[in-house]
This record gives sequence, C-alpha cells and structure tokens, in this order.
Amino acid sequence: MAALRDYTALSFDVYGTLIDWESGMLTGLKPLTDQLETEISDDAVLEMHARNESFAQAQTPGRAYSDILATVYRRCAEELGLAADWEACARYGASVPDWPAFEDSAEALAYLKQHYRMIVLSNVDNRSFAGSAKRLKIDWDGVFTAEDVGSYKPNQRNFDYLLAGVARMGLKKSELLHTAESMFHDHVPGRANGLDNAWIYRRHAKQGFGATMDPGDLAENTFRFNSMKEMAEAHESGKI
Repeated sequence: MAALRDYTALSFDVYGTLIDWESGMLTGLKPLTDQLETEISDDAVLEMHARNESFAQAQTPGRAYSDILATVYRRCAEELGLAADWEACARYGASVPDWPAFEDSAEALAYLKQHYRMIVLSNVDNRSFAGSAKRLKIDWDGVFTAEDVGSYKPNQRNFDYLLAGVARMGLKKSELLHTAESMFHDHVPGRANGLDNAWIYRRHAKQGFGATMDPGDLAENTFRFNSMKEMAEAHESGKI
C-alpha cells in the first residue's frame, strides 16, 4: 500500500479544499437570497450555483473566473425570479479574495511545504488566486490556473497542463499526489489520468455535493482525510 511519504509533490485544488468557497458563495449571494419571501436552504443555493457555474465554464472556457462568477450571479438571480444589476454581478465576481481559508489550511500547508513541492491546479483566474494565496501563506512551487490553461476542470486540457508542468519540474507522475475535495472537478478526472489522490472530504458531515456537480460514480481514493489537519498529522505520524 502507498504511504504519504512515498510522494515528493502535492498538487492541490484550492477552492473547497483550502479555501472555504461555500461560505464565500453563500455570503456573496446573500443580497439575492435575503430578498426571497420563502427561505431557501444553503445546499439548494450551492446546488444552483454549481449548475450555473459548470454550464458557464463549459460554454465559455476562455473567460476569467471572475467573469464566470459575475454571470453566475445573474443566472442565479434569474432562477430566483429576482433582478440584479451588472454592478452587483461584478462585485460578486470580484469577491474570491474575500473568501475565507479553512482554519486548518495555512498551518497544514506550512508543515507539508517542509516535505513536498507544492503545486496549484485551480479553476480560477490569476488575480483571484493571488488574493487567496495571501490567506494560505506559503510560496508555491507551481501555480496552474484555468486562466493559464484556457479551460476549466474537469476538462482533460487542465490535467494535460498539470502533467506537462510537473514533467518540466523534473517530477514523475508517480511522485505526485493530487489533493482535493471535489470528486467532479478533480478525483474522477485525476484518477482517469493515473494520478494517486488524497480526498480531503470537507463535506463529510453533510449531504450531497454542495457547490460541485454530482460526479456520478465516485473515484477510488489512495487516501481519504476529513481535513488538511488530518493529512498533515498522518504524515507527521508516519503511520499512513
């Protein structure tokens, strides 16, 4: 069986894994949901967001994530029967740097950085990631964004870009552990590309898939942890 110490590099999804994007989304959509006469559950809001985001990313893969989010805000408003001016849409699109990090992310990353080369593979634009990176507080060895690739995960292009980048860094695929929360965006396509994986199952106490689409059949996991803290502690113990 594989052990965490068998790898020399970690590739990370950021949003949902390190950054609490669901909290950021729910806060950013409150100007809409507060207008509703009937209360809507957080999961229903996140599922609505996931539908509109995935459609926009598939239809306009070359657009920056901040622009995708602005369109998502407008589509959510329409779905809820509400009006939204473009200024409100644009504010939501620019909100990614305000999304909080999970409480354990920065400390766990600081520990793991001592043992691995650390790589980002994220469905985001570079300006938005730069804001989030300040919350995560490490120097990354590679940052590969959707803006760089010109498409969004789970598109195969994104994983081709990751693997080409890893090769340029002098790493073999077998040295890389892909670390993410989303089955839809990361683990299903990652496993299809032969990547070992660590599922950071942030939603372990919740139903459904939240802000990601239902992936259908779940991917197998090389490792599973409920938080980044658990992953760092497992590495430190040397037992996994």
